[in-house]
Amino acid sequence: MRIYCIGGGPAGFYFAISMKLRDPAHEVTVIERNPAGVTFGWGVVFSDATLDNLRGNDPVSAAEILESFAHWDDIEIFVRGKSIARSGGHGFVGIARRKLLGILVRRARDLGVEVWFEREVGDLSAFRDADLIVACDGVNSRVRQMYEDKFRPDVDVRKNKYIWLGTHKVFDAFTFAFEKTEAGWVWIHAYRFDRDTSTCIVECSEETWRGLGFDRMGPDESVAVCEEIFAPYLDGRGLINNMRHLGKTPWLNFRRISNERWFHDNIVLMGDAAHTAHFSVGSGTKLALEDAIALAGKLHQAEDLASALQAYEEERKLEVVKLQSAARNSTEWFENIPRYIKQPPMQFAYGLLTRSQRVSHENLRLRDREWLEGMEKWFAERAIGTPVEKPIPPMFTPFRLRGMELHNRVVVSPMAMYSAEDGTPNDFHLVHWGSRAMGGAALVFTEMTCVTPQGRISPGCCGMYKPEHEAAFKRIVDFVHTHTEAKIALQLGHSGPKGSTRVGWEGDNLPLEKGNWEVISPSPVPWSPVNQIPREMSREDMDEVRDAFVRAAGMGLRAGFDMLELHCAHGYLLSAFITPLLNKRTDAYGGPLENRLRFPLEVFRAMREVWPEEKPMSVRISAHDWVDGGITADDAVEIAQAFYEAGADLIDVSAGQTSPDAKPVYGRMFQTPFSDRIRNELEIATMAVGNIYEADHVNSIICAGRADLCALARPHLWEPYWTLRRAAELRYDGAPWPRQYLSGKQQLERLIERADQMVQQI
Repeated sequence: MRIYCIGGGPAGFYFAISMKLRDPAHEVTVIERNPAGVTFGWGVVFSDATLDNLRGNDPVSAAEILESFAHWDDIEIFVRGKSIARSGGHGFVGIARRKLLGILVRRARDLGVEVWFEREVGDLSAFRDADLIVACDGVNSRVRQMYEDKFRPDVDVRKNKYIWLGTHKVFDAFTFAFEKTEAGWVWIHAYRFDRDTSTCIVECSEETWRGLGFDRMGPDESVAVCEEIFAPYLDGRGLINNMRHLGKTPWLNFRRISNERWFHDNIVLMGDAAHTAHFSVGSGTKLALEDAIALAGKLHQAEDLASALQAYEEERKLEVVKLQSAARNSTEWFENIPRYIKQPPMQFAYGLLTRSQRVSHENLRLRDREWLEGMEKWFAERAIGTPVEKPIPPMFTPFRLRGMELHNRVVVSPMAMYSAEDGTPNDFHLVHWGSRAMGGAALVFTEMTCVTPQGRISPGCCGMYKPEHEAAFKRIVDFVHTHTEAKIALQLGHSGPKGSTRVGWEGDNLPLEKGNWEVISPSPVPWSPVNQIPREMSREDMDEVRDAFVRAAGMGLRAGFDMLELHCAHGYLLSAFITPLLNKRTDAYGGPLENRLRFPLEVFRAMREVWPEEKPMSVRISAHDWVDGGITADDAVEIAQAFYEAGADLIDVSAGQTSPDAKPVYGRMFQTPFSDRIRNELEIATMAVGNIYEADHVNSIICAGRADLCALARPHLWEPYWTLRRAAELRYDGAPWPRQYLSGKQQLERLIERADQMVQQI
């Protein structure tokens, strides 16, 4: 093949090497606009997995790269000059970017690759003889711009400002240092990459950057101010800017790059031209080298060029999406330093270490058991109020809301069972909720229990509007209180525009085939094209609905529930008032968010008045509609604040389900960031929900302070005793097993111990 690589970074040279190794007959030319040895940045970081890939692909260059590596194991975190944490076991290796490029250039030339430095590529007309053109010309790829309509790039310019500097201070750990200035927080990401040099990336918000006057400074003055701020960490060494001769501004905003397509005809994107991952996860060069290996491999496996490029794109997109997701989490954490720096130092450090979700609670235990167990003891002592003798997993620490104390942080989320008879819960519900209360969760929620017959979602939904409903629920509550240590909460709601539909297994939100009842909503806007057009509510309707909620709250109190939750999410009636997607009113209950919240808050306050002072109340909200023009995360903070001021003790933070047009971004714990923001900006208690299914998820969320409780739905459907099983796996002996089941507990613990021993022997 005749191949031109536009861009002489690690991606271009390593791809050239990889192709020549597979077939020396390939004619490969690498074209770079800058002089030899000129590069942006200082050191790059690799993981063990990346090193294994390099060894397998080219042992010769891998050996030279390995000889040049600086190794370190620790992460140290400073706040205002004080070390708040030092954690080991992280296993970093770094190399000077210039050194790495030198190795790759020499290896490429040895293999017969032609290299052109100081060559500008204005267009691709000079490469008509090419079988393949590889665009690896970086974040600002000219080739990508030439064919923007084909690649369809998505460029997300992030909020913070950063400057990539070097220093001859040799850091002995990957160092994060946060300093408070008169204009706000500024921090460094610093790590060594050879015997006498370290990378030192300075980062801050744009507000702080402007407040410190960096927007009015030249490069030298900027560097001097950074030296002054971080002098306590530099031991008299200066900071070095290697971008002056490139004619670039030293301060940048990180740009997250993704592309809908990675190839067009015989042109393919690679490295930063195809994708970027934030420097705080150190994966840019890793991705570029792995792109090079994958593309070379596909070209020699596929029968034709188009198939090879398609296979390359499909394989690499999977890996890139994972890393970009982790990088997004890390980016957003650093963009919100003022939110987290208020946390206790130990929790702030834990949040930093686990910010990307690639390092979880148990992964941190593998890296540094001593540090993590110290964190667990610290967290438990804060939760319990007295010193503890040994570490306790955060998910098994107590939590109090008003007069209700929960013995752990695990909650059985509200789940519609569609099994009630004329609104009355029956033996199915007794076994369903009773078994999950026995299974170790500290708090069990009912399904959304409807306050009127017309407020039901389906004919199979539970209600709280008839005497027999109250009596049936009291039987269930009494069972939970008599036979378990769990608490039980009543979630009250009204289906609004999503009412009069079939039970769940007969179709999602489909209207009844017959026997439909009238549905109401703030506006005559159907939830979907197949649902009824609701009747717009009058003030008289609002009074009736409010009074129905109050009546149901009183019935819940007599039934003995420990807690009450108002459902204001998922497109049901009160959610329909809040979201502009369903509320088109022009009176005092429509328009701005303050007006749209008016009726839901009225209902909540009326319920709070009849609910005892010592018993908590929560509210479930949809923190994001996932639809343009709908509720956003910014709105969610205002919504949570309004309910908190009205007397809510806990915000149950869900998202979506307000429109069939929603396009949520799924993933592990995908809704937790909304809980995190509300909890840490407003400093109020939250419950996280949404694809939380492992003990590791719960421990990470609780320990980092991203939520106070974690609600799990589907895991409790297939494993009612989920919490007790996790306690046994974590060797935690304090979970409240039913006395009748203690022999099962002992056998489970023996089986887990035996399985662990077999794994160790392997």
